[in-house]
Amino acid sequence: MSQYPVPPNYPHTQQPYQGQGDPSSTNPQFRPPVAPHPGGYQQTGATYPNGAPNQQYMQNAPQGYSAPPQDEGYYSQQQSMQLPQQPPVGQPDMGGLTSQMGGMNMGTDSTGGYSSQSMGRPRKKKDRHAHHTIEQPAGASQAFSGMPQGGGPYANQYASQYNQNAGQAPNQFAGGAASAYAPGGTAISTEPPQPAGSPLVGATIQSSQGRVDPEQIPSIPRSRDVPAAHFLEHVYPTIEQHLPPPAAIPFVAFDQGNASPKFTRLTLNNIPASHDHLSSTGLPLGLMLQPLASLQEGEQPIPVLDYGDAGPPRCRRCRTYINPFMTFRSGGNKFVCNMCTFPNDVAPEYFSPTDPNGVRIDRMQRPELHLGTVEFMVPKEYWAKEPVGLRWLFLVDVSAEAINRGFLDGVCEGILNALYGTSDPSLDEEEDQGANDSPKGRLPKGSKVGIVTFDREVHFYNLSSRLSQAQMMVMSDVEDAFVPLSEGLFVDPTESRKVITSLVKELPNMFSQVKSPEPALLPSLDAAMAALSKTGGKIICSLASLPTWGPGRLFVRDDGKMHGNDAEKKLFTTEHAEWKRTANRMVEAGVGVDFFMAAPSGGYLDIATIGHVSGLSGGEVYYYPNFHAPRDTLKLSNEIKHTLTRETGYQALMKVRCSNGLQVSAYHGNFLQHTFGADLEFGTIDADKALAVMFSYDGKLDPRLDAHFQSALLYTTASGERRVRCSNIVASVSDGAMEAMKFVDQDAVTNVIAREAASRMTERSLKDIRSALTEKTVDILAGYRKNFSGSHPPGQLVLPENLKEFSMYMLGLVKSRAFKGGREPTDRRVHDSRMMKSMGLAEMSYYLYPRIYSIHNLEEQDGFANEKGHLRMPHSIRASFSKIEEGGAYIVDNGQVCLLWLHAQVSPNLLEDLFGPDHTDLQSLDPFMSQLPVLQTHLNAQVRNVLQYLEGTRGSKALTIQLARQGLDGAEFEFARLLYEDRNNEAQSYVDWLVHLHRHIQLELAGQRKKEDTSGEATALAGFAGLRAPYWT
Repeated sequence: MSQYPVPPNYPHTQQPYQGQGDPSSTNPQFRPPVAPHPGGYQQTGATYPNGAPNQQYMQNAPQGYSAPPQDEGYYSQQQSMQLPQQPPVGQPDMGGLTSQMGGMNMGTDSTGGYSSQSMGRPRKKKDRHAHHTIEQPAGASQAFSGMPQGGGPYANQYASQYNQNAGQAPNQFAGGAASAYAPGGTAISTEPPQPAGSPLVGATIQSSQGRVDPEQIPSIPRSRDVPAAHFLEHVYPTIEQHLPPPAAIPFVAFDQGNASPKFTRLTLNNIPASHDHLSSTGLPLGLMLQPLASLQEGEQPIPVLDYGDAGPPRCRRCRTYINPFMTFRSGGNKFVCNMCTFPNDVAPEYFSPTDPNGVRIDRMQRPELHLGTVEFMVPKEYWAKEPVGLRWLFLVDVSAEAINRGFLDGVCEGILNALYGTSDPSLDEEEDQGANDSPKGRLPKGSKVGIVTFDREVHFYNLSSRLSQAQMMVMSDVEDAFVPLSEGLFVDPTESRKVITSLVKELPNMFSQVKSPEPALLPSLDAAMAALSKTGGKIICSLASLPTWGPGRLFVRDDGKMHGNDAEKKLFTTEHAEWKRTANRMVEAGVGVDFFMAAPSGGYLDIATIGHVSGLSGGEVYYYPNFHAPRDTLKLSNEIKHTLTRETGYQALMKVRCSNGLQVSAYHGNFLQHTFGADLEFGTIDADKALAVMFSYDGKLDPRLDAHFQSALLYTTASGERRVRCSNIVASVSDGAMEAMKFVDQDAVTNVIAREAASRMTERSLKDIRSALTEKTVDILAGYRKNFSGSHPPGQLVLPENLKEFSMYMLGLVKSRAFKGGREPTDRRVHDSRMMKSMGLAEMSYYLYPRIYSIHNLEEQDGFANEKGHLRMPHSIRASFSKIEEGGAYIVDNGQVCLLWLHAQVSPNLLEDLFGPDHTDLQSLDPFMSQLPVLQTHLNAQVRNVLQYLEGTRGSKALTIQLARQGLDGAEFEFARLLYEDRNNEAQSYVDWLVHLHRHIQLELAGQRKKEDTSGEATALAGFAGLRAPYWT
């Protein structure tokens, strides 16, 4: 039996596997024809196959099947892993697009790699910051495992490992001057490094013989796969590399004083000195923050520093916390603030002498002076309440709909799974006694839990460990909410395990005889908040039907008549004063709420009103449209567990500070801000939440100095400690905008624009927002073409090297459920827009462009550890039906749902290896399957390992599979919707979109462009702080 190494991070995988076919077969592989389109789904184009299936899974190919010769995939099988030139298989018929292109060339004139000289920052004023030199390091540096040290685009950094052309000679340039990575099959021309100040050259898209080849346009899958392979072997040094890795890939960051990109990302890592220069780029100046982001294995934990009653050192003028970029003078007696340049006296207890260069001799012993992200314990003057361990209150809907549809059973299973990792109370009593730390899947030490249920009444439970079973107390008067318990409501989950377990298991039976159809949600929330008012905490609330009883009762507002007109935006917000008041009081009390909302019949839940409470308090809504218990219970259970076990803080305040010459102009996210300029307030904040901060100029920046930014989050940890988490990031400043274009962070720009657009949904029509997104994309690309791209024929679409995939992400934004044209349930739109305002950067990237993997043609080593212990992932494919092969099987993951799409002609051998010997056709599969069975087959182990990798790189949503069998399952419509490169979601295909953008860029260059504004839209959209006038100003 063959032995395959299984990575240590995937413990659930059985080690020995033997497939039913021979995975190492050397028989020739074929390439199947493209699959027919789903019913009702149309997309023209030629066949662009991605790879070959395993021979064993193509034994039952359809009659008349002819296999074209096998082409190379992304990489050849050579040890050097070179990228071969991949000739196009055929020319597509793009339906008359040639005339629209206007001579537009489709090829690639990729930018030459930038040498350390061209990318180097201007020499800065001496001693302007503490220790770090921000200038570009030499290309020949061998630091950090030989990682290329050039600051150019990542494509350039990886080119030495992934050359485009087979047999290409070694690059003649050192370090950052490597040739640019570009999709296979395109015409590559590498130019020498541009000297500093010369025009930038981006990717140019050209036509070939009058046709448009989709293979030659920028590919998001490749822009992810290549850096992902690189960062398996290398770390990311936060100072020496100025351009962060793509947000969608895992990487290990080495903190050198700049915070990790997991916590902070600037849209521009080189900032123009003036507003006029920034305006010429069309780009927003903003900062993405995810202050409690999870760390990857191999990254150093955030140090926690305690300065006692004195508190952490801060600038007396602007209150910036001590950080690596503050300088010390007068022999160490004064420190100069890097934000406002004010000289502060050093407290005697903090004093340390400096060396001749002005660097403190204890610098490396003080994390706050050499790390970009640290935490400070704070004294009582920072306290609003006495810090205690986090109180979790489960607020469970026990109304008729929750019981009848199995939603209550799923919630109860999730609670037990989160608290104990099992629903069996008889297991591992010894584990509880012998463990010093909290076992995995349980709450941090000091946390306590309580349980409250509700229908028309609110039921409290005494869970004291002294009782043999829980005692119920009923609050029947929902008009005047109160807490009938003084003790026993919140208990240690370990001490009261038997009481909690017996109660939770009994809940479905307790209320099955007396079913109340109308839940009273708002009084239940008010009662829960009253129970948490003295300490703060987190509410986990389930809901299965529209709350139509008691104060704050809701009704169906969405009658379908308001869709598609200006009145529709009223459905995206709430005007209910009682719900708004409750949300504000929750934030003031330091309480947040996460909702688990199911619509078993696809009914209306008014997420706009109910979700307002979670949005304002820093919580989250988990939404299950058309909830079906056999399919969705596992996902529900895992998401409840994730909510309880991720890092969570409460009673949180945030402040962002920046250098002189800049000022904060706007925030976008889920929080409460009473007045502009005040601190942001969060009832709770967790590891999955992010927000955007926009900046504007209040003067001119000094190009001799750097621009500094610091975020400070004051919060109470789940274990009951009051801390401040400080993240610092620095950017260089240049006289013009040309240098800034070399250091654009594509993910940060996309996230900032998406959050601004989501924030405007309650103010502007969806049509206005889609038009504004289009105009913004044109502004950025036209600004680059006009000012920075040098001399190119007018028929070429020139894309900035670091924004090559930006247009596809913006198309994904236009096609998202929040903004797409056509009919879409209001609850789905509101849920997605509110989620978009707070989701992390990686989750946003997957949401705008899903990951798609073919599993019918996995190589033998895919899904297992390589010789270095890293999981070998298959290459992802483009989100287009032209890539789908007949007889294929595909995983599609957008961070929210994970589909397993199976072609109607899929091989019975594949089904047997994947699902078991009893499954040889699609009809035999359980349509409500949510996870793969554990089988002793090679393919089954591969796919389960791949799925576990995808789960580990997701955001807040649990990964369970949903079958989408061709011609059988309704999930196939979701599969077609996620193919964002095709014409769907009431929007253009990727190629059509580029044609549209190019046409408007040409009009802009000719001075003939008119905004897509026929109804005063430019005035209507006033207020978009980060986006360019007149459309978004």
